[in-house]
Amino acid sequence: MPHRDGMNGDTETPPVQVGFIGLGDMGKPMAERLLAWPGGLVVCDLRPEVVEPFTAAGAKAAATAAEVAAQAEVISVVVVNDDQVRAVVTGPDGILSAARPGTVIAVHSTIADETAIELAAECARHGVDLVDAPISGGAGGAQQGRLAVMVGGSEAAYARLREPFRCFADLVVRAGEVGAGTRMKLARNLLHFVAFTAAGEAQRLAEAAGLDLRKLGRVVRHSDAVTGGAGSIILRDTTAPIPADDFWFPILSHVRNLGEKDLSLALALADRLHVELPLAQQAFTELGPGLGVGAGALAKERP
Repeated sequence: MPHRDGMNGDTETPPVQVGFIGLGDMGKPMAERLLAWPGGLVVCDLRPEVVEPFTAAGAKAAATAAEVAAQAEVISVVVVNDDQVRAVVTGPDGILSAARPGTVIAVHSTIADETAIELAAECARHGVDLVDAPISGGAGGAQQGRLAVMVGGSEAAYARLREPFRCFADLVVRAGEVGAGTRMKLARNLLHFVAFTAAGEAQRLAEAAGLDLRKLGRVVRHSDAVTGGAGSIILRDTTAPIPADDFWFPILSHVRNLGEKDLSLALALADRLHVELPLAQQAFTELGPGLGVGAGALAKERP
């Protein structure tokens, strides 16, 4: 992981020391993956019993965020909310009270994008980079090193974070400037929780039809693992309507036609069973426009 630098390529730059603040349900498995990082790890949490296994494994312990900043060049922050992030970064014993110029702070907590922008501006006055770097994949993904990290920040900050982050993530993307990481996380989670709501509708229909819900769940998880689920249709650079001569038009028109057929059959079944499916009804009318190919024949015909 060390890399070569300099004009003649013969100067080796040692890996940065990483700090980690917040060893909760998400932070703990992420930090555990960083124990193998060759630059070393400094951890900080208010609970000594959580810190002890890390020091036993070779990490350094810090009592405050300032102590982390005095040692680490890249600092990950995984706390609960915006107020805690502000306290960790700008409080009396916060990172900025001791951070050296060039330090990079990565906020993994899901906070408001405005908070990230505000804190980044304050950090910049101290020569410190702050990026918003929310994560997706849950504690299980952290334990397996399979998180996705969405970074909002400069190219230079992203370059410094990328290698240590690969200890706990197998996808690290730069979403854009500060705030963009949070916006990408919000868009991703919008899909997540709308899908959960749709799963509730599907279960109501299945239950009314006398089906075993656990078996339905097995089928859904199996097919989503094969097809990639809803993310498999997020393929284009824009949501604008697709011209008829575009490569994607026949592909996504086919998806729309299949979807409208299956949704019309599900809605007909729901009518017979007296089950309300508002999301399914909305999907039926908006699937084609959402795909960029317009409503199909079935959606145009249905009142």
